[in-house]
Amino acid sequence: MKLGTKLKALGLAAIMATTSVAAYADGHAITLRATANSNENDEDYDGLVVFKNYVEAASNGAINVELFIGTQLCSNGAECLAGVADGNIDIVIQTSGGTSGIFPFVQVLDLPYLMSDDRIAEAVLANGSGFMNTMKGMVQEASGGAVRLMTIGNTGGWRNFANTQRRIQNPGDMAGLKIRTVVADLPQELVRALGAAPTPIPWPELFTSFQTGVVEGSKNGITDIMNMKFPDAGLNYVTLDGHAYMGALWFMNNERFMSMDESQRRVVADGFYQLQQATFASPKRKSIQAYEDFVAAGGDLYVPTPAEKAAFKDAAAPVFDWFKANVDGGEQAFDALTAAVAEAEAEINAVRDAETQ
Repeated sequence: MKLGTKLKALGLAAIMATTSVAAYADGHAITLRATANSNENDEDYDGLVVFKNYVEAASNGAINVELFIGTQLCSNGAECLAGVADGNIDIVIQTSGGTSGIFPFVQVLDLPYLMSDDRIAEAVLANGSGFMNTMKGMVQEASGGAVRLMTIGNTGGWRNFANTQRRIQNPGDMAGLKIRTVVADLPQELVRALGAAPTPIPWPELFTSFQTGVVEGSKNGITDIMNMKFPDAGLNYVTLDGHAYMGALWFMNNERFMSMDESQRRVVADGFYQLQQATFASPKRKSIQAYEDFVAAGGDLYVPTPAEKAAFKDAAAPVFDWFKANVDGGEQAFDALTAAVAEAEAEINAVRDAETQ
């Protein structure tokens, strides 16, 4: 099924429609409704607070930002993107898993072991990079021009494998483990490639699922693990394989954005830059205490050697071919990401060489 058909099937027929939205050229206040299905302890909230503060100040009060944290406006990816497409919601943040039903190609962010560290990831996700230009164009095209990808930030640092059973040092240690995934195909393919059993479980049910043995592991960042108190449910082994950067996609109703004058659009765009930088920084700070608390509670924290990490990457390699062959837009997104990573590595490694002389 083509993406446009999927969108219409989810009640997004308004995507192709044009409606009249005032441009507010006379300067009276615009109100933007922004939502995140999270809570005030989350990086998404940190980013929205920075965005709100910047936009309201830089616009001299011409733009107001209302924040709706939780499920007040929508409760899942399809519903939230429907709200953005039809203009009931102006701004929303979603993970790649939550977005994949509408824009399958965003799962490229979940491909394992392609970005090695924060410095590389932040360069690749900078607005203006080849990867971001490609992703923005693909979202615009797939949504019929209704939805605009504004930026990609971070929501929780890096995904690592965690489990209730044993230390994982190499792919063979994954054999037979029931690993919780979202319902999206790519995370399930990755878990299978590593010899484990993917088990889709809704996030609110995960604590109990660890307790009862319905699942024995997950793919999460340390802040999520500690915020949800998963060690109390037996999740006591974390392997810092860093297989995926936890990208957060920020979408806006395109017509709403374009209804503003050029100076207001610049303020909003700059606000998303500020938001992105806040979400890049927030997990770095929060993870320090989270790791300390995990170890203090008796948790086993393991850092793979370079050889062990290479073994994980080799074992996961079939996922790349699967993604390109089976995901709408997958090959285009994959090529854009790997090209941007190669460019970032060359530039950053040159800077690193200069910094260490």
